[in-house]
Amino acid sequence: MTPVIFDRSLFARRRARALAERRSGADFLLMLAADDLADRLAAVDRHFSRALVVGDPTGLLAGRIAAGRVDTVVRADLLVPGVDGGGIAVIDDEALPFANGAFDLVISSLALQFANDLPGALIEARRVLRPDGLFLGVLAGGETLTELRQAFLTAESRRTSASPRVAPMAEVRDLGGLLQRAGFALPVADQDRLTLRYSSALALMDDLKAMGATSVLVDRRRGLTGPALIAEVASVYQEMFGDPDGRVRASLSLVSLSGWAPHESQQKPLRPGSAKMRLADALKSPPRTSD
Repeated sequence: MTPVIFDRSLFARRRARALAERRSGADFLLMLAADDLADRLAAVDRHFSRALVVGDPTGLLAGRIAAGRVDTVVRADLLVPGVDGGGIAVIDDEALPFANGAFDLVISSLALQFANDLPGALIEARRVLRPDGLFLGVLAGGETLTELRQAFLTAESRRTSASPRVAPMAEVRDLGGLLQRAGFALPVADQDRLTLRYSSALALMDDLKAMGATSVLVDRRRGLTGPALIAEVASVYQEMFGDPDGRVRASLSLVSLSGWAPHESQQKPLRPGSAKMRLADALKSPPRTSD
């Protein structure tokens, strides 16, 4: 049975609230992801007829890729029914409501890190792709928000027992394996490590709230977090991760994924034993000289 890590209905409500309020500047992470995905797609010499974009609440990414590259873009997200998302279909990316092979391009933007069944979500993305269709994804992973996790752990341990506050993050090496397990051909997983700087930990937490990205862990401590604890977390954060100018650092790792639905036209690795020369013999070959 798949463990339930995230309260996805709570995430949907918070995402809907963030979408409704749309605080200026709070969508910078969506912009980073959109830039990464649009750049990766631009490097592919292919025109796509029908694309599914999951996790694009502002429509920024859909607008970027639709310009001359894709005929039809279907936007979808994990929201609550009735939310005016500007044409967003309300879906569960762990059980996509589309037929097999419905798209030749599937893009997931900052959605997979909230999947309880990450392998299942990747399998679903593979299922709705037609042969030789492309999957692209970006999710937060690695050491993202490790400073905030440590600050909460330290502050709570001083007062009472600690509770989970920051979601566990997948590692890039594991995600590459999950792409293979989901049946993608030519899988690639890499990451960009960024350091964000804030005036304080309070400013960071305020940004996370405006993004709808505060903790939705099932095992989180229930009830409101008191102002005394928040103040102590901010103090610990400043002490542990403050810079000489008074600002604090926050780590962000954006993991980029790509893979293709298998097709007979794609390159395939050579069969074991089919090489014309043994590696040991090649290493013993004398260096070539030029006249």
